[in-house]
Amino acid sequence: MGRKTNPKAAKAKPGSKVGRAKPKRGSKPKSKPASKSTSKSGFKPKPWTAAEIEEAFRRFRAAKPEPRGELQHVDPYTLLIAVVLSAQATDAGVNKATPALFAAADTPEKMVALGEDKVRELIRTIGLFRTKAKNVIALSRRLVAEHGGMVPPLREALEALPGVGRKTANVVLNVAFGAETIAVDTHIFRVGNRTGLAPGKNPFEVEMKLEERVPPAYRRHAHHWLILHGRYTCKAQRPACEKCLINDLCKWPQKTVAA
Repeated sequence: MGRKTNPKAAKAKPGSKVGRAKPKRGSKPKSKPASKSTSKSGFKPKPWTAAEIEEAFRRFRAAKPEPRGELQHVDPYTLLIAVVLSAQATDAGVNKATPALFAAADTPEKMVALGEDKVRELIRTIGLFRTKAKNVIALSRRLVAEHGGMVPPLREALEALPGVGRKTANVVLNVAFGAETIAVDTHIFRVGNRTGLAPGKNPFEVEMKLEERVPPAYRRHAHHWLILHGRYTCKAQRPACEKCLINDLCKWPQKTVAA
């Protein structure tokens, strides 16, 4: 005969106390893991004042009055292609591949004529090169068919192109057409949250807070100032707080203060 079972335990519903072992006297219950929404330090930054934000961007402008992006390009089309290729890749890596690509095709018409196979070969050193080659050809076809081979200066039209999302559209609008947009990449997302300048759960929230908080006089270049700050100073690993231009304004509790 099989082993007898407790009928009450068999009928117990999930989550009931039946069958649970009682903790030993004097023992401590195991602590529950912290919620994902709660940071390890419980850091809730005090909001920056308008004067502090103004001072931060004043310093950025004084240090680099005309910041520039690091992706190599010569016009809106080559910029658009470079930004599409830079997704989940470094600017340096993209810059190694694009000279040969743009020498072979620097217009939508030439890119379509070049073909997906050749594009794939020219950008194979870049991550996700197969998908990106497909998108480069597809968006080039759309530019020729729907925009006369020109890059449209409108967000909706840009985001309708294959491989182009909000961040890419913001970069093109800002760099190629002078729009006061802020493309939130991993660097800006980190800076916004770590410093407390524009905390948000996702890139869109950070973007909206930056648009609200950055003074109008600095919006044109805010995108590049923050990217460069995150890339070279407020780095993910070992941030260089000792040389940070806004160290005294930053709300991050773990920052190091220069002597």
